[in-house]
Amino acid sequence: MGKAYANAKLNTSRNHNKKIASVLNSADLNLLARFADSQLIERGLSTHTIEAYNRDIRLFASTLPHRPELLSVKREDVMQCLAQRVTDGSSARSAARLLSALRRFYAWAVREGLLSEDPTALVRSPSIGRPLPKVLTESEVRALLDAPDTTTDVGQRDRAMLELLYGCGLRVSELITLKVDQVRAAQGVMRVWGKGNKERMLPMGDVAVHWINIYLKEARPSLMRGKTDVLFLSNRGSAMTRQAFWYRIRAHGVAAGIKTALSPHILRHAFATHLVNNNADLRVVQLLLGHSSLSTTQIYTHVARERLKAMHSTHHPRG
Repeated sequence: MGKAYANAKLNTSRNHNKKIASVLNSADLNLLARFADSQLIERGLSTHTIEAYNRDIRLFASTLPHRPELLSVKREDVMQCLAQRVTDGSSARSAARLLSALRRFYAWAVREGLLSEDPTALVRSPSIGRPLPKVLTESEVRALLDAPDTTTDVGQRDRAMLELLYGCGLRVSELITLKVDQVRAAQGVMRVWGKGNKERMLPMGDVAVHWINIYLKEARPSLMRGKTDVLFLSNRGSAMTRQAFWYRIRAHGVAAGIKTALSPHILRHAFATHLVNNNADLRVVQLLLGHSSLSTTQIYTHVARERLKAMHSTHHPRG
């Protein structure tokens, strides 16, 4: 055991190995090597991920005052370590990552029959909180949508893609994999397969329908280099990639004078936030976004609330 770990070169220097040895005894070092083997071979994790897990486990071991062997650790040891990390000024996210590594290691130890009880089983993860997504104003969105040069085939394609992205709240993966028969411009609807291959039917606004029709009639035939059912094509006639569209949206953002570094997902955030700002029912927004849980959609109520607070602070005399 341990050969795959060594062959993957997870330990990159002699000094690093000496530092590990000063914290862990030989039995625990061998245990970590076996754990690394299982994650590399059985789970298919990357060497970087495995090294991060092992680094966190070694950090955990170094914080324990009485330095027990890894298989002798108790729930109280885990909780003490997490509490000490927070006291020392580490972020909740860092503590949560440490706990995640320990959970994976001890779950493996239980599966291997090395332990009868997982010491992390009843330990709650630190509350991280969700960062609020960046949101464009409605005027910024209008400037972005108007940025492509629609006298060109590529400009017409980009305008249609941006209109669909913002008008329907699509994920970029959903946008670039659209097939022609998924979009029914005459009926103003489109079929999308989202995460988990779940299908949803989305309405398209009049403006989006207008630009889709222009793209289908004028630009797409010019961009085609052979038979394909993909809706949005590159100038080589192949399907657009995520990276290519990411580059296009950033370029249009610069042209529109938008200072925020844009990504396709920001338009999805704008779609949802602008709906909530205009009193859309949250469950309807959930369905349009394809969220499996309403709690995921509720972040947009917080975004709207923060924007209202900022507007009040800026414009109200008592703000």
